[in-house]
Amino acid sequence: MDKKLYPCDVCEKSFSQSSNLTTHQRAYTGGKPYACSVYDKSFNESGTFIKHRRTHTGKKPYECNVCEKVFSNSGNLMKHRRTHTGEKPYACDVCDKSFSENGALTKHIRTHTGEKPYACDVCDKTFSNSGNLTTHRRTHTGEKPYACDVCEKAFSVSSNLTKHRRTHTGEKPYACDICDKFFAKSGTLTSHRRTHTGEKPYACDICDKSFSESFTLTTHRRTHTGE
Repeated sequence: MDKKLYPCDVCEKSFSQSSNLTTHQRAYTGGKPYACSVYDKSFNESGTFIKHRRTHTGKKPYECNVCEKVFSNSGNLMKHRRTHTGEKPYACDVCDKSFSENGALTKHIRTHTGEKPYACDVCDKTFSNSGNLTTHRRTHTGEKPYACDVCEKAFSVSSNLTKHRRTHTGEKPYACDICDKFFAKSGTLTSHRRTHTGEKPYACDICDKSFSESFTLTTHRRTHTGE
């Protein structure tokens, strides 16, 4: 006996289940029957709606069997598992780099292509990833969402808050591999290493002098400009 097929009256596709036809037809009608009661959002499919609802309920039914982390959807659990396995299935076809997530590969490919698809709507700057655009926008809005829980200082970038916290904790995670000194910031360690290597990467474009620090070059230039 032939299996009953449910044909689409718009295109030539047929489906073995009426529910699959219904889902397919929403592509034409724009119908989104699954509505969120918290936000003004609607969804085509129940699975997508269920995932979204967990952003409100906080429900995380997917647990990692290596550690105790839990996740709201199976995709995030799959990505997390790669932190244990070291698997990097997304390979760049230009260089030898591989990545654990497709999104990370997409960002990396832009270092080869120079593509910057994220544009600031206030100024003309463009960015290769959305995170950098979000950070940049704060230079216009003055928003500082990262607040120190010890003092009242707030920061526009999370990494600046991390650095600031070390002024309270005294933590110095960056160690010099030549001497025994430790530093709170990676940039300070980089500058310190030059006292060992003698490297002077900041060159004056007027005379032949070079300097190990950019601010020393800035001070030196004033001897030429009289500023």
